[in-house]
Amino acid sequence: MVCIRCQMVVKAELEKLGLNHAQVKIGEVDLVGKIKPEQLEQLNTGLKKAGLALMDDKKSILVEKIRSAIIELVHYSEDQIKVNLSDFLSEKLNYNYTYLANLFSEVKGITIEKFYLTHKIERVKELIVYDELNLSEIAYRMNYSSVAHLSNQFKKFTGLTPTHFKMLKTKRRDTLENV
Repeated sequence: MVCIRCQMVVKAELEKLGLNHAQVKIGEVDLVGKIKPEQLEQLNTGLKKAGLALMDDKKSILVEKIRSAIIELVHYSEDQIKVNLSDFLSEKLNYNYTYLANLFSEVKGITIEKFYLTHKIERVKELIVYDELNLSEIAYRMNYSSVAHLSNQFKKFTGLTPTHFKMLKTKRRDTLENV
C-alpha cells in the first residue's frame, strides 16, 4: 500500500470479511484477534482483485516498510528530514542501515538513495505543477541546500531544468485551453 486509496481498499476488504483492525497504515495492518485461514485466503483474493497483495515473508515486509517510510516522508510529510536518510531509516525501522540498503537493493534492484531521490524529484514536479511555490520555496521545503542543487538534480533525473519543465506545463495547458 503506497497511497490513501490503497488504505481505503484494504479497510473495505477487512470490513467485508468482518475482520476487526486497530489500524490500517500505508504498508501495514494491525488486526485485532486471530484470522482464520479461510479469511486470510478471502482477503488475499479480494486484495489481488484490487491489484494489491499480502506479504508474508519478513524480507518483503521490511522492504515494503522502507518504501512506505520514504514515500510517507517525501509525499505526505510537511517537513523534510533534516538528518541523513540512513539515520532516519535506521531509527524508524530499528535495523542497521547497511543491512537495510543491501536488502532493498537485492529485492528492488535499485539503491535506497536512488529510490529516495526519484521520489523527491517526483514531489518537486508535483509542487512545480501546483504553481503555489517558487523554486526557492520548493528547494527549502524539500531540504535542498540551494536552488542550484535542486536544479542540477532535477536536470540529472528528468533531462530538463525546473524552469523548462514549468514552461512545458504552462505551454501544454494553453494548448488544451485553445482546443
